[in-house]
Amino acid sequence: MRFTAEQRLDDGVLEREFTLGEIPGILWTPGSEPAPLILIGHPGGFHKRLPRLVARARHYAAEYGFAAAAIDAPGCGDRPRSAADEQTGADLRRAKEAGEPIEEILEAFIVPMVDKAVPEWRTILDALLSLPEIGGPVGYEGMNSIGIRLAMVEPRVSAAVFFGMSFVPELLREEARRVTVPLQFLLQWDDEGNDRQQALDLFDTFGAQEKTLHANLGGHTGTPWFEVDDAARFFTRHLK
Repeated sequence: MRFTAEQRLDDGVLEREFTLGEIPGILWTPGSEPAPLILIGHPGGFHKRLPRLVARARHYAAEYGFAAAAIDAPGCGDRPRSAADEQTGADLRRAKEAGEPIEEILEAFIVPMVDKAVPEWRTILDALLSLPEIGGPVGYEGMNSIGIRLAMVEPRVSAAVFFGMSFVPELLREEARRVTVPLQFLLQWDDEGNDRQQALDLFDTFGAQEKTLHANLGGHTGTPWFEVDDAARFFTRHLK
């Protein structure tokens, strides 16, 4: 792991950009150490500097003493997009404009991305846990698909917060039955881009004995800020 830039932010958090091989990422750490770690995943196609992601990471570090890390998934953010990525994007735009089903297109995009992204997260986790300022244990926060696979295969992940998306490929829905870590599931009740019942069915599928559903009125990006503090309290219970 090579740190390429760093700055001390006005809330006292140290923000450092890093690369590990071809994987770019950001690490936020509080003043106290060693700190437990939250891995923060972003939606496919977005960037590790997505403003709402950065805001959550800084809040966890400044107010709750967690370290937080984000990386760009394959084909996202600062990473090059393959010809297959470009074709998938074009197919999605065409299908949406024509009012056609997009599930098969999404599945063809999501499953290969998860297959690539989860081993990368595990490699990043190895490197982060070797740093003296990171003490573990580890939580994951982010979208369902990568998080399901990571929580299933990575024993160092002790708790997870998922943002409820309705479309999850069948393979990953089956894997969700094997996710047993405590989890918190956030659902926007009026999400214009997701099917509410499918999201509720996914919540029911998880094998965790401790799982909590938080449903709020509002559209896709309208998750209330107080849910950040509630997620921080959830992680505090399980990581500290």
